[in-house]
Formats: sequence, C-alpha cells, structure tokens
Amino acid sequence: MAQSDPGPGQGELHLVSLGPGGQALLTPAARQALERAEAILGYRTYLELLPAELLQGKKVLAWSMRQEVERVQEALSLAGQGLRVALVGSGDVGVYSLAGLALEVARARGLRLAFQRPARVGELAVGLTPGVSALNAAAALLGAPLTHDFMALSLSDLLTPWPTIVKRLKAAAEADLVLCLYNPRSRKRDWQLEEVRRIMLEHRSPETPVGVARNAFRPGQEVWLTSLAELDVKAVDMLCLVIVGNSETIAWEGLMITPRGYESRYELS
Repeated sequence: MAQSDPGPGQGELHLVSLGPGGQALLTPAARQALERAEAILGYRTYLELLPAELLQGKKVLAWSMRQEVERVQEALSLAGQGLRVALVGSGDVGVYSLAGLALEVARARGLRLAFQRPARVGELAVGLTPGVSALNAAAALLGAPLTHDFMALSLSDLLTPWPTIVKRLKAAAEADLVLCLYNPRSRKRDWQLEEVRRIMLEHRSPETPVGVARNAFRPGQEVWLTSLAELDVKAVDMLCLVIVGNSETIAWEGLMITPRGYESRYELS
C-alpha cells in the first residue's frame, strides 16, 4: 500500500508484523507503519515489546489473550472513523496471526477494501507488512533445519479439532517433512506434545534431532537440541517453537542441519 498520507477523514488499517520481538528484527516498513499510525492495537504482551517512542502520542489499546475478534472489530471500526490504525501481531501477521481474521471480519461486514493500494471512494485502505516469523527465528538459532521441505502445524485445538491436527501430523510424518510445531504445550493443553512425539516415533528414528527455541530473539532466550526419544515435553511451553527433523536431518556441533541433497551430486569436502 502506498505510504503517502490519506486524504482528510480517510482512514486505513495496517496489519503490522512485529517479528519475534527483538527490535533489531522489526523491519523498516513495520516501523514506518507504526510511526504513521494514529492508533495502535494489539495483544498486551506484544505492545510491551515495542519501543516506547513508537507509542507516544497515539491511541493505544491493549488486549488480553483470546480477544482477537474484539481486537479486529475495534481496529476496523476506528479505521472506518477516519483514523490510521495499526493492528499488530508477533512474527508474521499472516502466519497464525490476525491478518486472516481481519479480512474475514471485513468480508462479514461487507466492506470494500483497497488492499495494498490507495483507496478510492467507498473503500477502506488495508495494508500488510510481512515480518520474521517464529519458525524463521527458531531456525536461525538452531542452524539450518529448514533447508528442505517442511510443514508448520499448530497444536492448539481451540479453533482446529484435534482429530484434524492428528490427520495433518500423520501426513507430515509419512511424507518425511521437517515439522515446525507452534503452540506446542500450555498449562491446559499439557498432553498433546507427548502424543505428537509418540506418533512421530512410529515414523522416525528415536535419534531424530529435535530443536527447541524459547523466547527466540527476546529477553530470556533459550535454545536446546535434543532427540525425539529424549525430548522433555515438560520443559516446553507456549513461548517455544519446536522443530522435529526429517529422516535426513543431522545434529552437528550443537546445530540442526537438514541436507538438501547436494552431497549426492557434488563433492563437498
């Protein structure tokens, strides 16, 4: 979407990706969108990760977990009133975040959108800035686990039935895909990750490397490399992203490496 100022009374909604949390990984485009915004809305924890100067002089609305629909509805309402609104999400706002919900709500309201372009009369301008997703951040800390085909899977069954999650998990296991697990374990969902481990052991060696990144690129960052057999599921929580290697993934010097296949065609030494 063009970054020129909208006309008088012409609001806009910008879906802003914050990256994993560290200010160094907040993109210039995201920072620019936040600077231009008159109102910034988001989950309280995400807003606390932003530099204070980006919030000064703006209408800031912080929300609790599981208030995503209300958050999006308010953002669209404020934009409809003529404000430049930034709705923020961690990682990439289009990956397990609010971009899809925002477009769904806009569709349910019958809005006409100017997506990533200047708005015409009767349209609401909506922009989106991509960001560094959690899987990108975790992979960067673990080495090179995603250099071949992989799948991202959320273990949260709040919106997706558990049988559907298991069906997708088994398909990934049978296809020998590297697996990136979002929302792996919470206080109320404390058994699913162990079930995932059991299912994966039906298809993968117990020595299959597993990497865990907690608070990637945030204060309190922790990274550890283990195996499918030795994964301590009780050490994993919602601040973690878990990467399970495929049958070719190796552990070397504390790193995960998933070969692309170069060694079968080239002399690497």
